[in-house]
Amino acid sequence: MAKRVYQVWRGSNKFIFNGRLIFGPDARSLIVTLLLIIVPVVIFCTLVARNLLHKFPAYNAGYAILVVVIVFTIYVLVLLFFTSARDPGIVPRNTHPPEEAYESSASVEVGERQTPTLQFPRTKEVLVNGFSVKVKYCETCMLYRPPRCSHCSICNNCVERFDHHCPWVGQCVGMRNYRFFFLFVSSATLLCIFVFSMSALYIKFLMGDYGTVWKAMKESPASVVLMVYCFISLWFVGGLTGFHLYLIGTNQTTYENFRYRVDDRLNVYNQGCLNNFLEVFCTKVKPSQNNFRAYVQEEAPRPPFRPSREEVDNSDGDRRAKVEDDLEIGDDLLKISQRRNFEELEHIRSRGSDGLPRDSSEAEFDLGSGQQAPTIQSEARHSSWGRRSGSLELSPEILAMNSSVTESRKYRSQKEEIR
Repeated sequence: MAKRVYQVWRGSNKFIFNGRLIFGPDARSLIVTLLLIIVPVVIFCTLVARNLLHKFPAYNAGYAILVVVIVFTIYVLVLLFFTSARDPGIVPRNTHPPEEAYESSASVEVGERQTPTLQFPRTKEVLVNGFSVKVKYCETCMLYRPPRCSHCSICNNCVERFDHHCPWVGQCVGMRNYRFFFLFVSSATLLCIFVFSMSALYIKFLMGDYGTVWKAMKESPASVVLMVYCFISLWFVGGLTGFHLYLIGTNQTTYENFRYRVDDRLNVYNQGCLNNFLEVFCTKVKPSQNNFRAYVQEEAPRPPFRPSREEVDNSDGDRRAKVEDDLEIGDDLLKISQRRNFEELEHIRSRGSDGLPRDSSEAEFDLGSGQQAPTIQSEARHSSWGRRSGSLELSPEILAMNSSVTESRKYRSQKEEIR
C-alpha cells in the first residue's frame, strides 16, 4: 500500500490523527505546560472565586469573576494548541541537490573508478527590499534556505522566519505560528495578572473580617499560594511578552537578535514600528507547503538508453554482413566437401567386386539419387552458424569426413607407387 507523507517524514516531528496534527519531538513537555495552567485555575475557581460570588451582590457581579477566568483559560489553551499542533513553516526538503550543483561537478578518484562529487557555493546572494542578503545551503535538506530561514537541530527541519524552538510548547516558532505564540504568551500574562489581583482582593476582604493580614492569610492559604505562583510566573511570561514586543516593533526574530546583535548589521526587514506590527498581526497566514496526508509520489525512473535510428541501422547492417559472410563460407565448405566426396566415391567404386572402374557421371548419378548431399549441405551451414568471435568452428562430422578422405588419398598414392 502507498504510504503517506507523514509516515515517511525525515524530520523528528510527531504526528497524531493520521497526520492532521504535527508536534515537535519534545511534545511531552506540553503536559507540564497544561498542568501549570490548569491546576492553578482549578484551585482559584474552587477556593477563591467561589467565595467571591456573594461579595458583589449587585447584578450578581461575583459570577462574572468565575466566568471570566474560565473563558480566558480556554482561550489560552486554544492559542497553545494552535502554536504547538500546526506546521510552523517547514520548508520541504529536496531529494537531490539543486541543479546548479551538477553544472560545476568535479571528479574525485575512488579506487580505480572516477566518481562525481558535488562542488558548488555554500552561500548565494538574493535581494531583499533592495539590499543584498546572503542565504546558506542546508546540506540536510539539500536546498538554499530562504531569507530568515534556519535549520532547527531539534526538529531537524528548515523553518521559514525561524524565531526559536520553544520547549514549553514542544514546537518550533516560525512564520506560521509566531502570531499565535505571542498571543499565547501575552494572554498567559494577563491571566496571571487577573488571578493575582482576585486573590489579593479576597485577602483584603478577609482582612476586614479578621483585622490583620496574617489572620487573613491563615484563613485562605490558597490565595497566598496563588499570589506567589502568579508573581513568579509573571517574571517569565511577562518578561517574554515585553521582549517579543520589542522584537515585533523592530521586525527581528529571537535568532537574529541573539546571533547578529554584536555584528551591528543593518536590519533590511525593518519597515517602521506600525508596519512591523501590521505585518505580524494583520497579514494572512501563508498556507503550509507540506501536505502531510498526501500519498508519497515515487520519482519517475529515468528513461532507458535508446540508440538512435542510425545506430540501429548500422548494427543491422553489420549483422547482415556477418550472416552473408557465414553463408559464403558455408557454400565454400559445401563445394570442398562435395568435391572430396566425389573423389572418394570414385575411388571406392573403382575398387568394387568386379574391379571395373565406374564412370564419374554414374557416380554423380548415384550421389544425386542419395541423401548425402543435403546432409553435407546442412552440416556445412550448421558449421558456419557455429562461428564465434571471428573464428570458424567445424562440426565433428565434417572433420571426420575430411580425415577419412585424406587417409584414402594416402592409401591410393601408396598403392600406385607399389604398382
